[in-house]
Amino acid sequence: MTPLGQHVGARIDGLRLHGGGGGGGGGGLDAGTVAAVRSALLRHRVVFLRGQDHLDDTTHHEVAELLGPTTTPHPTVQGDGQVLVIDSEHGKADAWHTDVTFCDRPPALSLLRPEQLTPYGGTTVWASTVAAYETLHPALQAMADRLWAVHTNLYDYAAEVDEQRIGGVDVAQEAYREEFGSQVFETEHPVVHVHPETGERSLLIGQFVKRIVGLSSRESAQVQDLLQRAVTRLENAVRWDWQPGDLAIWDNRAMQHYAVADYGDHERRMRRVTVAGDVPVSVEGRRSVARIGDSSTYAGA
Repeated sequence: MTPLGQHVGARIDGLRLHGGGGGGGGGGLDAGTVAAVRSALLRHRVVFLRGQDHLDDTTHHEVAELLGPTTTPHPTVQGDGQVLVIDSEHGKADAWHTDVTFCDRPPALSLLRPEQLTPYGGTTVWASTVAAYETLHPALQAMADRLWAVHTNLYDYAAEVDEQRIGGVDVAQEAYREEFGSQVFETEHPVVHVHPETGERSLLIGQFVKRIVGLSSRESAQVQDLLQRAVTRLENAVRWDWQPGDLAIWDNRAMQHYAVADYGDHERRMRRVTVAGDVPVSVEGRRSVARIGDSSTYAGA
């Protein structure tokens, strides 16, 4: 285990991942190894493994299942079997976000591997929302502890398409937009939630936030900006330069991430599996509330 920063990130070397089906040559990782990976995730928030070229969609999904029950690929977008394809042709995840917070049960863990990388650029940055909270002034912590925010998938990068095209409508992209908008989700989450395994407090914000409850639009934007700046301090972040065969696994309950779109018109395609999570709980013990949409099918609840 090689830590990559004080607050976030570690590289695990010498481990060949495979799932319960034995897709990597064997009958699945032993319980001790799975427990060690989970412990590393809780400590370092995101871990990276190189040399996992043997993974395909089946073994990728099997590895995720060792860490917990998996979700369907996405609440509205059809996946490739059990995997969500994140394709730059449909949209770029170049905004800070925690995965699928527009549902009342965001994933606990995300596992991402590259399918097609760009000749340059295309790195991903992760930032600890636990470290962000811990470095806030106590007065700001007290304020954030009492705030709630409405999250919606109307702001999901997966819905974005290129609207700057010249020469008519791209039928495939229009079909993708229609698929994504087939169901709208809105959920009210605490701005600070308590991590269900570590008990740490973590900021639950990011690009899916529509507004902070009870504040004017101007106040809401200012508070979001203040808290988001705390998340994205460089001291709280780690940046990963992808190579073929890489796998990143992160604790979605304690992280935001950002895919850097510095690769021009080159196509970048990634494949993601997510492990189901719990309904977030505020510091006062109140659970998030779904306002629009039912995510039970997605989250496997």
